[in-house]
Amino acid sequence: MLKRLTFRQKLFFNFAVIFTVFTVLVLIFQFDREKNFRRSMFEQNLDNIAELTHQYIEYHRLGETGNYPMLDSLTAFLPRQDTRITVIDRKGLVLFDSEVGEIESMENHLERPEIQEALKHGTGANVRTSATTGHSYYYFARAYPDLFVRTAALYNSKVRENLHVERLFIAYLALLFLVFSFLLTLITRRLSYTIKKLRDFSIQLRSGRGPTGEIHFPDDELGEISSQITSFYWELEKAQRDLLAEQEKLFNHLNALNEGIAFFSPEKKKILTNQQFIQNLNLISGESTLSSEDVFTIPELASIQKFIDHQLIEPTIPGLTELPSVQEVVEMDKRFFAVRCLFFADRSFEVVITDVTKLEKRKRIKHQMTGNIAHELKTPVTSILGYLETLQGSDVPEETRKLFLERACKQTERLSDLIGDITSLTRIEEAGESFSLEPLEIRKIITEVHEHLKIKLDSLDIRVHIDIPEKMVISGNPSLLYSVFYNLFDNSIKYGGQGIEIKLRNYLEDRKYYYFSYANTGNTVEEKHLVRIFERFYRVDDGRSRERGGTGLGLSIVKNAIELHGGKITAKTYSGGGLEFLFSLRK
Repeated sequence: MLKRLTFRQKLFFNFAVIFTVFTVLVLIFQFDREKNFRRSMFEQNLDNIAELTHQYIEYHRLGETGNYPMLDSLTAFLPRQDTRITVIDRKGLVLFDSEVGEIESMENHLERPEIQEALKHGTGANVRTSATTGHSYYYFARAYPDLFVRTAALYNSKVRENLHVERLFIAYLALLFLVFSFLLTLITRRLSYTIKKLRDFSIQLRSGRGPTGEIHFPDDELGEISSQITSFYWELEKAQRDLLAEQEKLFNHLNALNEGIAFFSPEKKKILTNQQFIQNLNLISGESTLSSEDVFTIPELASIQKFIDHQLIEPTIPGLTELPSVQEVVEMDKRFFAVRCLFFADRSFEVVITDVTKLEKRKRIKHQMTGNIAHELKTPVTSILGYLETLQGSDVPEETRKLFLERACKQTERLSDLIGDITSLTRIEEAGESFSLEPLEIRKIITEVHEHLKIKLDSLDIRVHIDIPEKMVISGNPSLLYSVFYNLFDNSIKYGGQGIEIKLRNYLEDRKYYYFSYANTGNTVEEKHLVRIFERFYRVDDGRSRERGGTGLGLSIVKNAIELHGGKITAKTYSGGGLEFLFSLRK
């Protein structure tokens, strides 16, 4: 297995790659720029000669007289004495060539590359061997209305040297690259020291011990931030206790606001709506991608829609004091929603959707939870009590005493996990509105969970494949989403077995949702259990689950947390053998 790169190595490598690419691009750009500059200067000289030649032809009216040999007298005054001049008519017939006396023997030049390019773009250039003289030339042609003037310079070592690009700047860039590499080494060394300190700090937090003492960071901005993080930790310990009391008050207040409300203009355009309205609307329709305007298309609200259409076409009655309104109760999936529509004087109106089953559902949940909790607590409490009663005896061997203490501790840990899961599930189900949502990068949360459980995963040789984009942003609660992925990974660790694979990927997205697949190749579940594995305290194999330390609430927490984020989750048998969870999260 390849050794994982350190932060310093990754930082150095990334900067080195970026600077290398930048250097190469600058090198290519500068080389091409210099090459084009020298070529354009060279062609400019040939173009000047071509223009001078054309002016000579125009001045002496050689096109009318046909006395093109007069151009021989022009060559003596040219800046370049070795320049070859050729005059070609628009049909490609050579009218004059300064180096060929018998122009009648010359081929038609219309298909020459430089002539064709001049025909299309006005000017053209080409380096090739002349079919007439057998010498290599750098040709330049310019098109005029009645003819072409082509100038050419012998393509000898002098011309090549003139077009050759100086490469001194390459050595300069190489030196600059070496200097940058040296500076980068110093910078990454300083940065990696602070990162290493932060990593040690995070490891202490994950272990539950907290910082053992004051940590000294370098005297820079990153070091200052790191120092503030450690001090914030202790402040948060105290603030968390105070926050729990305030949160309880806030939860009670938010739970009372279970009405979804939306205001519409007389044209049925949304003016204002809240999140609860969209959520209740989706629950009534059974869909998960509706907007507030879809309230006018849901079949279950046909009577409300009829009332709205009637009021919008009904003439206004002057002096009407009682505002028109209607209300009906809609049942959907064992849930009841009171839907009320109220019109205002300006024909704008509001639609209010209230989940009226909440109190009754809460009663049933509490009743069911009470029975389940009593049943689940009975086993560990009875075991602990039995062990402690046995240990009260004076004749218990030391080896048995130690064994019973270990078993009592294990049952106590299970009891603690059970209470913690019950608390989490209760908070989600009864005070879900109190969890604030914020934009966050889902990959960071997954990475944090993966690192938290890495020791357990490595001990079981579990290979994890994560295919989630780095900058994927959703609207969510960090602690709840952490619980979702923690419980999914923990479920695979407890029931997947040795040497399995975990595959987590984003396989689809639409306008409002990202869709994810979490699969492991270990714990295959029969079809009859798949529809119930999200129920509280439901276990596929009760004895095996208790032996592994499961509470039976992990997947229920996952389901409720995802639904709190406006998504859905299902389970199915994985095609590669094992279990696969498909779920969605709102963008």
